[in-house]
Parts: sequence; C-alpha cells; structure tokens
Amino acid sequence: MTRVAIVGAHGKVAQQLMRLLYDDGDDIVGIVRNEEHADDVYRLGGEGVLLDIEMATEDELAAAFAGTDVVVFSAGAGAGSGVERKRTVDYAGSVKSAAAAERAGIRRFIQVSAHGVDSPVAPDADEVWSSYVAAKRDADAALRASSLAWTILRPGHLTSEEGTGLVTLGSEVARGSISREDVAATIVAAIAEPRSAGHTWELVAGDVPILQAMQAQLGAATE
Repeated sequence: MTRVAIVGAHGKVAQQLMRLLYDDGDDIVGIVRNEEHADDVYRLGGEGVLLDIEMATEDELAAAFAGTDVVVFSAGAGAGSGVERKRTVDYAGSVKSAAAAERAGIRRFIQVSAHGVDSPVAPDADEVWSSYVAAKRDADAALRASSLAWTILRPGHLTSEEGTGLVTLGSEVARGSISREDVAATIVAAIAEPRSAGHTWELVAGDVPILQAMQAQLGAATE
C-alpha cells in the first residue's frame, strides 16, 4: 500500500488519479482549498487537508505530507486565472511543495507539467498563455535542481474522454491530446516504477500500453 499526497486534489487529473489509487487500495491525502473540495477526497476514502498553497507555509505543507510515500503536484491556477496566479500557483506552489517534501523527508515527487514548455513561445502568443508556459517551465527547472527523486510528466491537450491505456511517451513527442484518465494512469505507473525518477517525459495519446511505453524509455536510458 502506498500513501500518496496530492497537491491540487480537486483538479480533474487529480480526481482521476484518486479514483485509480482508491481502486488499487492506496491511501490518499488530498490537499484542497476548501471543505467543499475536500468532499471529493472523502468520497474516495482519502484524507482531506484544507490548505491554500498560495498562502500556506512550507511547514504547513510539510506537516500535511508527513507519513506519505510520494507527493504528486497536480495544481494549477486554471484557465480563467490571470498572469499573476500562474506565477503564484503553477510556479511558486510547485517550488513550495517541493521544499516542503524535502523538509518532511519525502523523497519521491511527481509533477504534472505541460507539453512543450521548454520551446519558445510564439511572439504573438497571449500574455496569459506565455505566463503559464513560463511558470511550468521554471517550476520544472526548479524541481530538477532539487534533491528529490522527481519525475516530470508533460501531457498534451487534456480531454475528458475515456482512457485507452495507450500512449506515446518520450522526452519529446509530437503535439497531440490525451485523456486525463490516461495521464492519471501514467502517474500511477511512475509511482510504481522507482526508475522513473530523474526523467522528464511528454505524453499524448498513442498506441503503446503505458507500462510498455515507460519500460521502453527506461531501457533506452540505460543503453
């Protein structure tokens, strides 16, 4: 049994992740902003912790993470938020969560990022989109510089379609879409595979089973 802390547990990817963890018999600690959101954690047998990551201290987050085996950062400011919250949630929230995990002695940290954030943004891109890309890119860079056993997953355009369990996964893959359920299943696979630590992978829908795709990447990394 694995005890998993999820930052941003009310998010759509996190909701799919909690369902899979519940089905596997794992324990869930869901970090959410309010009691209404916590109901979604309780519904799946998890422990809800009320913390706003923009306002919470590292100590508060570390206390919430205590006793868990892995932290999953799946928080985001959301499509309707402005430039400032991209920085305070998507970037600063990640950095604070990683520091709290280190403080709590939690080595394993999995971050949900976004496809292509290391690539230059088009000159005519919307300011909010540019800020989102920069926040994700900088959060990933900060996590890679930490002492944690991190895995960074960068999904393409997220859909609400039913998962197929089939993906294209690699350090760099063509743009595409992927269901939130398949992203969640990939997180579960990364949790179960310690060798996924130290890898940054993009993923979109494909034709290779998730475990097989991950094993292929791990095999390629050792050749």
